[in-house]
Amino acid sequence: MLPERYHSLAQAHPANFVPLTPLSFLGRTAAVYGHRTSLIYSDRHYTWSETQSRVQACARALRALGLSAHGTVSVLAFNTPETFEAHYAVPLAGGVLNTINTRLDADTIAYILEFAECEILLVDRELLAVALPGLRALAALGRPAKVVLIDDALAATQPDIPADLDLAYWEVLIRAHAEGAPLPYSVENELAPLSINFTSGTSGRPKGVVYHHRGAHLMALGTIAGWALPLHPHYLYTVPLFHCNGWCHAWAMTVMAATIVCTRAVVPAQVFQLLASHDISHMGGAPIVLNMLANEDSRPQQLNPQRTVQVMTAGAPPPAAVLARMEAMGAQIMHVYGLTETYGHVLQCAPQTQWQEHDAEHIAELKSRQGVRFPGVHAARVVDSDGHDVPADGQSIGEIVICGNTVMSGYLKSPEATAEALSEQGFRSGDLAVVQADGYIQIKDRDKDIIISGGENISSVEIENALYKHPAVGDAAVVAMPHEKWGETPCAFVELKGGADTSEAELIEHCLTHLARFKKPSKVIFGALPKTATGKIQKYVLRQRLL
Repeated sequence: MLPERYHSLAQAHPANFVPLTPLSFLGRTAAVYGHRTSLIYSDRHYTWSETQSRVQACARALRALGLSAHGTVSVLAFNTPETFEAHYAVPLAGGVLNTINTRLDADTIAYILEFAECEILLVDRELLAVALPGLRALAALGRPAKVVLIDDALAATQPDIPADLDLAYWEVLIRAHAEGAPLPYSVENELAPLSINFTSGTSGRPKGVVYHHRGAHLMALGTIAGWALPLHPHYLYTVPLFHCNGWCHAWAMTVMAATIVCTRAVVPAQVFQLLASHDISHMGGAPIVLNMLANEDSRPQQLNPQRTVQVMTAGAPPPAAVLARMEAMGAQIMHVYGLTETYGHVLQCAPQTQWQEHDAEHIAELKSRQGVRFPGVHAARVVDSDGHDVPADGQSIGEIVICGNTVMSGYLKSPEATAEALSEQGFRSGDLAVVQADGYIQIKDRDKDIIISGGENISSVEIENALYKHPAVGDAAVVAMPHEKWGETPCAFVELKGGADTSEAELIEHCLTHLARFKKPSKVIFGALPKTATGKIQKYVLRQRLL
């Protein structure tokens, strides 16, 4: 209880309480740094003042199209200026942003459009065909969505537009609504929905994760502090903007008046060219992206000859060998951990000065851990089945639980799933980890991915890290394989680097030099590995191959 003398002072007042929203970032940056370059995409360049004008025009256009309060605007597009602009224009218009994975099949996209109750779809012309079944389904239900086309000249294909499809064009709308009263960069309720991000849906239908304005605002500020983001960075946007709203970097980079270089697709040769030609200082990417760059035959000696490139990586535990190769090319890696349900990164492997006393291989091992809580995260714990914190012994396994303002509001239309995920202790991640003696958290596996062989718990991640140390291994995944005697044993699926060669016996022997004998894979299967759009290897597909 507060003492009586503070009662009147502990109430919100318009002078000292304004609901948090990332919308406020754009207004401030355009006012202070309006002349600076905001977005670069091929030969298109915008300033922050121009970006603000385009966002305002698009927001007015969305309202003119009939967007309702908190109505869903779905976006099926690549990392182009339009997708960035939608991150401001949709909430500015009073809508809820729903960015959709560009690599999903038509059936899943149709499900998302219907489940999210899409009112307006912003779609890249190249992706229109895969969106059409969903649009037809909405029309059949009596609630057709308005279609706004992004007609990008750099698209790989320019498919024909069905004659019966009524649509508008993004650039035409912006020109038509260039004039008008400015919409305010504010919201009445900071906990109101800002965006819906659907999970990858690797088992069953994807779930719609709802973000609020407060969480996105604080995640952006936490990123600036945790990554030591300077003023005016040059940021290469290789993280898909459909993935946790591009890790909320669209909003964080706005705060620091960055120059953001957009990429339609991640092609190593193009990435290398952009890194050098635009003097890139920061970028992000899943470990699979780093692996692509590190193993590209045409890779340069230095990513950017002018400076060290700060790289944030997340999405899967990165192999230490990949981190070491990237740093040899002039990258400074910040490994972070998070989930769709936590607005992206909530743990970071914050580097310590004393790590420099170790050799490069051990430093890479240290940096591959998930780490400590991110700035702004209230608590990150590893708990046992009784909810007690596991000891910091590097051996006791528990589940990562996250509590803070950057935990989702819940799953859309799924109260039971929300109640299961959000316990009194926080958000239950489903990721199994240990706590090392220095307090750093290290993932050992997903709950379902731990292999129990002869009563021993075996981490598939530990075996994968050992495999990545072999020079011929490009990608690796380990899953449980049924075994008559031991119940189950590890089976490794390996995708070799281009032109590389090895054998099953050689890889198993290689693992024995890094692992206890009972942890070695019993079998190695070679071939291309199935991956999600964010670079995660689909282990459930590999398990099905063993049935």
